[in-house]
Amino acid sequence: MQPMNLPDLPTRERLITTAARLFRRNGYHATGLAELLTAAQVPKGSLYHHFPAGKSDLAMAAADWTAAQFMRIMDDAFVPAPDFQQGATTLCHKLAKLFDLLEAADACPISALLFDGPEGEPFRTHADVTFRRLTGHLAAHGARLGLGPQAAADQAELLVMAIQGAWTIARARRSSDLLRALPARLFLR
Repeated sequence: MQPMNLPDLPTRERLITTAARLFRRNGYHATGLAELLTAAQVPKGSLYHHFPAGKSDLAMAAADWTAAQFMRIMDDAFVPAPDFQQGATTLCHKLAKLFDLLEAADACPISALLFDGPEGEPFRTHADVTFRRLTGHLAAHGARLGLGPQAAADQAELLVMAIQGAWTIARARRSSDLLRALPARLFLR
C-alpha cells in the first residue's frame, strides 16, 4: 500500500496517500501538518481546499483509501480461491508479506488512522463504518464461495477480528509469522 510516484498523482490523491503512510507510521498526533505537506509536496492551501476540516478530514479520506487498498488485497486472495478457507489463508499470507514490506513498525493501516485521531463520535463512527465495509466485502466473497448468509457474515467478522488482533501482536513481536499461522489456528478441525 505504498503510494505511487508523488508527482504523478493529482494533489488530492497525493495528500491522501502521504497521510495514509505517515499516519500509519507515526500516528495521527505525531504527524505534523508541516511534515505532511512537505512529504506530499503541496502548499498548505491545497490541504484546506480539498479537506475543509483539515487534518481530521484528511485522516478519514486516508482511512477510506486504505480500506479500498485492503479490499483489493482481499479480492486478489478470494477471487481465485476454491473456498473461504483457502481465500482466508491466501489473504493472511498476503498480509504477512505486506507486514514485512512495512518493516513491522507500522500500526494496522486502518486503526492507526481512526483510533489515534481526535476523540469524538465522527472518528468512531467512521471506524465502525470502515470495518463493517471490510467485513461486508469478505462476507460477499464467503457467500460467493458457498457459505450461507449468516455463516459468511460470521466467518468474515471473525477473520477481520483475528487479523486485527494478529497484526497488533505481530507488531509487538516484530514478526509476520503470527499472520501466516492465523488460518491454521482459525480453521482447526
